Amino acid sequence: MTGRELFAAAVLAAFLAATAPAGAQPGVTGKEIIIGSCSVLKGPNAELGLRQLEGARAYLAKVNKEGGVHGRKLRLLALDDGYEPGKAMVCFKRLLKEGIFAGAFFVGTPTGARHAFLAEENRVPVVGFFTGAQLLREPFKRYIINVRASYYDETREQVDRLWNDLGYRRIAVLHQDDAFGAAVLAGVRRALKRYGAAPVAIGSFPRNTLQVGRDLAALRAAGPEAVLMAATYAPAAEVLKLAKRTGWTPRFVIASFVGTESFIKAAGADGEGAVITQVVPPSTRTDFPGVTRYLEDLKKNSPGSEPGFVSLEGYADAAILVEGLRRAGRDLTREKFIDALDSMTGFDPGLGPKLKVSLGPQDHQAFDSVYGTVVRGGRAVVLEDWKELRRRD
Repeated sequence: MTGRELFAAAVLAAFLAATAPAGAQPGVTGKEIIIGSCSVLKGPNAELGLRQLEGARAYLAKVNKEGGVHGRKLRLLALDDGYEPGKAMVCFKRLLKEGIFAGAFFVGTPTGARHAFLAEENRVPVVGFFTGAQLLREPFKRYIINVRASYYDETREQVDRLWNDLGYRRIAVLHQDDAFGAAVLAGVRRALKRYGAAPVAIGSFPRNTLQVGRDLAALRAAGPEAVLMAATYAPAAEVLKLAKRTGWTPRFVIASFVGTESFIKAAGADGEGAVITQVVPPSTRTDFPGVTRYLEDLKKNSPGSEPGFVSLEGYADAAILVEGLRRAGRDLTREKFIDALDSMTGFDPGLGPKLKVSLGPQDHQAFDSVYGTVVRGGRAVVLEDWKELRRRD
């Protein structure tokens, strides 16, 4: 073999080494790791997916600027599933066809149910669902890593605070008529059952619409002191507008999936006084180092993006994803990645003492804590004590 032929062979070998999957793992080459996402990027709920991805991209961009993970850059392939179950499986199958290593930054319960099925079936890890539905947690799923607290956690906090701090006994539920709404309703029923109680009234409305008025009269007739709501930002804002227009003023308490900043913008002055439970701290908590890093990375890597709860959650999802990849080592496989995530109990992303990671071989929910906030002056203010709601009424 001539010198020129030897040189050509060496170049070809180096190229193949850099581009061939490590350990035959899809989505892993010598230079990059491909992460896939299916979420809502268009339509009436697009702000949820877009904001989550803004936070995630800010973190991933920082990591890539620092050299990636074990020398590999992270490439995010983000697709739209429209927050429609019928599109969810098509979206996930396309990710599989594109050869992703893992998934992350998914949005929604009805879609998440389909995504989780395919993830488990194909043994593809997925980190970070923007939903607290129990169906992603029970029965246990090896390849599904939930970051946020569950809807059971949220609704227990809502009911406990209303019952014990405010003395409310008449609690109604208004929910989106799908798996998301059913998950929140189940959580409320479970929480109230601990007090020997049940919702005084239940209403629903169709997903991806503003047709929220159908059951409002019946809810109002039941005389609830509080209405717990499972809704995205646009229909939730519409409910508050209709209520204020007719002089109906129960305490509205909304699950975190609403998308706080988008809700406040959509509701305007009618959103004042609404309570929203959160699964990450507000971006004003700059005493938390993880929040400070988030604000800096968002400004550097997503210029023009406004900080907020959904974006910060995406950032936290990305931080846990990357830490798992780092712990899995250079010889990356999906199974090693899951095992690495399972070793992360006690990992501190810097989001305050309540949000240290708790993951293990039979525990795939990283965070358990819930924050109460109330809309005042066009922003969500942390409720240090829910009793202050009564003092301000």
